[in-house]
Amino acid sequence: MPTQGSFEKGLHFFNSGSYFEAHEDWEDLWRITNEPIRIFYQGLIQAAVGLHHLQRGNQTGARSQLGKAIGHLANFADNPHFIDTANLIEQLQAIQGDMQPRTVRIVRIK
Repeated sequence: MPTQGSFEKGLHFFNSGSYFEAHEDWEDLWRITNEPIRIFYQGLIQAAVGLHHLQRGNQTGARSQLGKAIGHLANFADNPHFIDTANLIEQLQAIQGDMQPRTVRIVRIK
């Protein structure tokens, strides 16, 4: 059963640029979580999938997933993992602007 450790494992993968693996760990959490936090996990998953698409040269898929991620994360300044969602959204928007692959890092507020 997924736990807080699943989130941390996904965070490690995400911050090291292993977006597919991050998506896999977070999807396990998403499946067992109720709203509203389920939407937060969905946004993280979509960010990871979008960045994975971009790494593989699929700009259309990347743009779509990044847009969805931004929309889902926008309402989660406060979240149980103390993620700086404003910073993450800024990074994702910058990528949407130029569609150039680069590492995105999730930082914590606390």
